[in-house]
Amino acid sequence: MASVDCRYDYAFQFDEVPEKPLRTTRHQRMRGRAFHRVAEVRQRQQVSLRNAARRLGVSIAEVRRQERAESDLTLSQLLRWQQVLSVPVGELLVEAEGQLAGPVLERARMIRLMKTAAAIRDRTRGTATGRLVDMIIEQLVELMPEVEGVTAWPESGQQRRLDELGRTACFPVADELFGP
Repeated sequence: MASVDCRYDYAFQFDEVPEKPLRTTRHQRMRGRAFHRVAEVRQRQQVSLRNAARRLGVSIAEVRRQERAESDLTLSQLLRWQQVLSVPVGELLVEAEGQLAGPVLERARMIRLMKTAAAIRDRTRGTATGRLVDMIIEQLVELMPEVEGVTAWPESGQQRRLDELGRTACFPVADELFGP
């Protein structure tokens, strides 16, 4: 059996007789997918095509080609665009699917940090460490007021209210299982 190179898909051209298969690379399969937001950011920053071309040292036609969201720019090209537009490189990139947006990710990190600080506070009340953690919590709330009142991580499993039953109450174990 012949070995298969998994890095390539094979597409066949069918005229009248099937010919030799054409290799298509991953880059070619990803055509039509947006890689960056250069045009959107350029317009938001109110930089003209002519000005961008002059500052990049390329023609206006090349600027238009690079601005197409599906054009796969090199890292050095992105860095030049970053300088021209005066924005972080991350601002120029399209976020991958399944990832949190910047502000949502930052908020999630702050909540995790607050949960950790609250867990430390609960275990060190009345000590010097506890007072230090109280100061950290105050500073976190100052940075992001909506984290006030965030509770500590549960010690084990999911926290339940006193009126809730656990799974074992729904699926009782027979007494015979524990011996005579």
